[in-house]
Amino acid sequence: MSRKQPNINYGAAGLFILFCLLFFILMIRFVYIQATGEVSGEVLAAKAEKKYATSKVLEASRGSILDRNGEVIAEDTSSYKLVAITDATLSENDPKHPVHVADPEKTAEKLAKYIDLDESEIYRILTKKGAKQVEFGTAGKNLSYDVKKKIEKLKLPGIAIVEGKKRNYPNGTFASHVVGFVEEKEDETTGEYTETGKLGIEQSLNKLLTGKNGSMSYDSDYWGYIIPGSKEKVTPAQNGDNVYLTLDQKIQSFLEDTMKKVAAEYNPKKMIAIVANPKTGEILAMSQRPTFNSATKEGLADSWHNEAIESSYEPGSTMKIFTLAAAVEEGVFNANEKYKSGSYKVTKNSSPIHDHNRVGWGTITYLEGVQRSSNVAFAKIAKEKLGFETYREYLTKFGLDKKTGIDLPNEATSSIAYKWPIEKITTAYGQGTAITPIQQIQAATAVANDGKMLKPYVIDKIVDGSTGDVIKKTKTEVVGTPISAETAKEVRDILETVVTSKNGTGQKYAIKGYDVAGKTGTASIPSSGGYLSGDNNYVFSFLGMAPKDDPELIMYVAVQQPQLAAGETGSDPVSAIFTAVMKSSLQYMDITPSNKPKVQSIKVPDLSGLSISEAKQELKEKGLTAVVIGKGENITEQLPKAQDTYLEGEKVIIKTDGEKTIPNMKGWSLRDVLKVTELYGIKLKKNGNGYVYTQSIKAGSTVKEDTTLTVTLKTH
Repeated sequence: MSRKQPNINYGAAGLFILFCLLFFILMIRFVYIQATGEVSGEVLAAKAEKKYATSKVLEASRGSILDRNGEVIAEDTSSYKLVAITDATLSENDPKHPVHVADPEKTAEKLAKYIDLDESEIYRILTKKGAKQVEFGTAGKNLSYDVKKKIEKLKLPGIAIVEGKKRNYPNGTFASHVVGFVEEKEDETTGEYTETGKLGIEQSLNKLLTGKNGSMSYDSDYWGYIIPGSKEKVTPAQNGDNVYLTLDQKIQSFLEDTMKKVAAEYNPKKMIAIVANPKTGEILAMSQRPTFNSATKEGLADSWHNEAIESSYEPGSTMKIFTLAAAVEEGVFNANEKYKSGSYKVTKNSSPIHDHNRVGWGTITYLEGVQRSSNVAFAKIAKEKLGFETYREYLTKFGLDKKTGIDLPNEATSSIAYKWPIEKITTAYGQGTAITPIQQIQAATAVANDGKMLKPYVIDKIVDGSTGDVIKKTKTEVVGTPISAETAKEVRDILETVVTSKNGTGQKYAIKGYDVAGKTGTASIPSSGGYLSGDNNYVFSFLGMAPKDDPELIMYVAVQQPQLAAGETGSDPVSAIFTAVMKSSLQYMDITPSNKPKVQSIKVPDLSGLSISEAKQELKEKGLTAVVIGKGENITEQLPKAQDTYLEGEKVIIKTDGEKTIPNMKGWSLRDVLKVTELYGIKLKKNGNGYVYTQSIKAGSTVKEDTTLTVTLKTH
């Protein structure tokens, strides 16, 4: 034992020295770290801040698109979205309770029951290399509340339902090419989605509508809760600007509903329609077929272009409006002058052009030539009355050789064929030259607006999404005065006869109660080596305005290659759109019908003390209709009462002292029915709206005070 003791002492001394050395090294390292705050070149404070600092994105709302009256056309709304955390480093501190998708195979199997994706595709997304967070495309978006709750009950690690935003188009198919849509794209590296506007306003004003996301950062503990005393750093989100359009939801709805009906009935290849205010240049409605649903994207593959803006084609005889206006302005149009219709040669060696019936109508006046849409009449006007140089100047004055500059993307330009004499005369009646529908609308404002031509526009104003301040307001812009007010009035008067004359091609465009001025069009469709043949192979159109004396609306409608039944003509589908939309729109705007008889306000006389025959005569002389109720001989009450002011033609109900009898009320207004029930003290129940169609109590029957009268109303 004595021999081992020195060895043990040496060993203990060695260990002591070793531990002292290690302790000394650690102390030096500790002092160094304390002094420099760095480890292996990395600042510890920054590393700690990175570990415990939490940041969140404050998502900006995309600006809304609204109509002229503030009705929503497009807006961001809340939605539920499925996301998956795939960053395994987040679970390193507690692998038994992972916060990421630890079992992609099981997770894919469970989720496939609730979202519209195959299990294999979900697995592929969950195992995407390099991704820290992934989404599941459209299948993982816009989840219902019920599906959200079911997925949450699964308690799958790394799977979360977040409340986000989606672009909502509450009207579905509604001016879709004007409004556009929003497309979401996935970043293949980060898995995040970004929204970009496509087509229409969503595209052209994408930057203004998008806004700018904000952020919030704070110090948090392991579980993500804010550490007491830590300060939040908030950068507010800047919401996108709101865009108010000139579209009117009511008028646009009239147009969409009518075009849908006509498309189903005639199955045309294309349809285009525009409604505008000729006093301002505002586009109140614009649509086309085929179209698409901005919300579901259904139909988008068949319809990428705004045909009213992005397509130019031969206008046909609607072009004659501007040729006529030029001739009237130059004082060379004599409505009563006669010419020989049928065919016309612009030069001795040129091929003749023909009227649409090939043979014409013999020798007729130029006014009848306009009414019948004679090509020969307008060829002669261009060459012999105006002269080709003067007529070409008017094409420029009417803006037909350049873009309108409307605030929609991808506007096409026109193509004026004006080199050879034959091209010059065909341009005068709408063939050979190609222009856009929006150019025709702009040019027509000069005729409707007493000579002042207005630039068309669809953006009314842009409003700051955060402050509500108006950033930009579009003003009416006069872009030319090609004709005088007197000329404009005369042209409208002439164009009215196209609709009202027995010779007029526009008879189907007449609207009861309103004077319509306009011009029909039938344009050939170019094909290789010529034009398509066949009764259906045309673009049928109408450019009209109403009321004629002071137009409040102008409307252009074009229908390409409709499927017409025997006996039908191209004007049938076109007029079905024009007349329905124009009439509904004028009534909606409360435009008084031009031929509505003027009414007088009349003070109702006092009928007390008069015999029934005397009372009837008194009312007749004042233009009022008397209705006597009851079987007595003496007048006891009347409605309206004496000295009340009522309109001519309304009924005055005279109650007598006999038994209470019910009159025949068929065709009565509800207001007149109420007079009877008030005088008799009986109850009234009504069904429907309009005028009385049936009544529950037979005419001539007697009633008591506890009786209930039921009337069914229908519109005429």
